[in-house]
Amino acid sequence: MAKKQSKWLWASAILTYLFLYLPLIIVVLYSFNDSRLNAEWVGFTLKWYDKLFHNEKMLTAAANSLVIGILASFFATILGTLAGIALHRYKLKLLPFLVLTPIAIPELLMGVSLVIFFVIVNQLIGILELGFITILLSHIAFCIGFVAIVVRARMQGMDDSLVEAARDLGATPFQAFRLITLPVIKPGIIAGALMAFTLSIDDFVITFFTAGAGASMLPLEIYSMIKIAVTPEVNAVSSLLMLLTLALIVIATKVSPSALRANS
Repeated sequence: MAKKQSKWLWASAILTYLFLYLPLIIVVLYSFNDSRLNAEWVGFTLKWYDKLFHNEKMLTAAANSLVIGILASFFATILGTLAGIALHRYKLKLLPFLVLTPIAIPELLMGVSLVIFFVIVNQLIGILELGFITILLSHIAFCIGFVAIVVRARMQGMDDSLVEAARDLGATPFQAFRLITLPVIKPGIIAGALMAFTLSIDDFVITFFTAGAGASMLPLEIYSMIKIAVTPEVNAVSSLLMLLTLALIVIATKVSPSALRANS
């Protein structure tokens, strides 16, 4: 009986993973298809990647997404690290709600609330039109919680008596943080930064609401391309974006194995 259940479990797992990853594999394979139509395989080619790297509009969108991702992950890592430390040290009931709410609420709701907020602020002071700055602020806002979770998970394995011993020996709070706390949570900070960058560069929903008319971002450009048809060029840019995302996730999990488990 147990052997039969094990077979059903393996079969279910295989079917689930096929459902999840087979479409991604097809996207990568058909990015090398020597045909504008994805209906059938014609032959192997790299021309879609060559065309992609000569597409000035797409390159501009990719550059904008990279800049937003780097800046958003930088600021979100600083603020998320401080929030993670606060979540570990101070047992305030309101603090987890404030830090983790952007993770819990649907992206659609967050995108709508952010665009309403930015519009109201722009009407009041007239200096916050939808564009690069609003995208950056939005990405920082929803990335902070993810960094905080990873840093807090890292701090849970830390012996707080080390900090107390350092303080007893005359270390200032900053010295105790720099010499004791920071080296311990450094892998979590790096993993959180990589995760924030991945979330930022991949995000579509919040970017769509806060970008405005003139902003050119990679997820939005991909969306505008697939509205006409899913061409091999779309497959090519999707494959490169997938490769970048997977690479960063692997690096994050290598640096801090608890990075992904911290979200569960």
